[in-house]
Amino acid sequence: MIVLRTEAEIDAIGRAAAVLGRLFPELRTRVVPGVTTAELDAFAEEFIRSHAGAEPAFKGLYGFPATLCTSVNREVVHGIPTAARRLEEGDLVSVDAGVKLDGWFGDSARTFAVGEVDADGRRLLDVTHRALEAAVEQARPGKRLGDVGAAVQEVAEAAGFTVVRELVGHGIGRGPHEEPQVPNFGSRGRGLELKAGLVLAIEPMVNEGVADVRTLKDRWTVVTADGLRSAHFEHTVAVTENGPRILSADAA
Repeated sequence: MIVLRTEAEIDAIGRAAAVLGRLFPELRTRVVPGVTTAELDAFAEEFIRSHAGAEPAFKGLYGFPATLCTSVNREVVHGIPTAARRLEEGDLVSVDAGVKLDGWFGDSARTFAVGEVDADGRRLLDVTHRALEAAVEQARPGKRLGDVGAAVQEVAEAAGFTVVRELVGHGIGRGPHEEPQVPNFGSRGRGLELKAGLVLAIEPMVNEGVADVRTLKDRWTVVTADGLRSAHFEHTVAVTENGPRILSADAA
């Protein structure tokens, strides 16, 4: 069931998402060569819980063991932080996090460069971020889900990259994953009509090589089928009469 939220409810979702907007600038300074993904995870959990009433939304969700999903290079999403995974110069690491606050959820992701990254890696990050921006711009009343997906697809494919089709964005609010699904591909003018009050987690996942993915034996980590790199950016976005409202924007 698709639920349209009131302004007060959107504000409540925004308070959860705003914790992520404060978390990611802090994480950016800590994503350096030599840090382990477990260290990033421990910091994130402490940071989230330092906000009164806030808790990590992912920890224990469907059995996931950590606060963050940390996905490195060929890993697309759902990488599990460990003390054995030490980031190296030139890596790309997607960091995905969720917050639950007062019964409402926020969800957001960034992909960070670890130290100096090659030109192709920087371009992958730039294109994926621009794909997110283009998709968010479509989150307006009267637009359709196909417009959101097409925006991602057009930006990514124009740069010679592919979009993951087996994984999607989603609605968000009282649950971390709600209807509708939000694909990163589509046809303009097709699909569900967007209305004010709809809150979406829009999350382009863009690959250097083929769009195909597979899941590792840990049953969580999704990787590119060809072993090439992937990038992932995500915002929690409310559709309003005044246009898209990014609830998880980085704090100034």
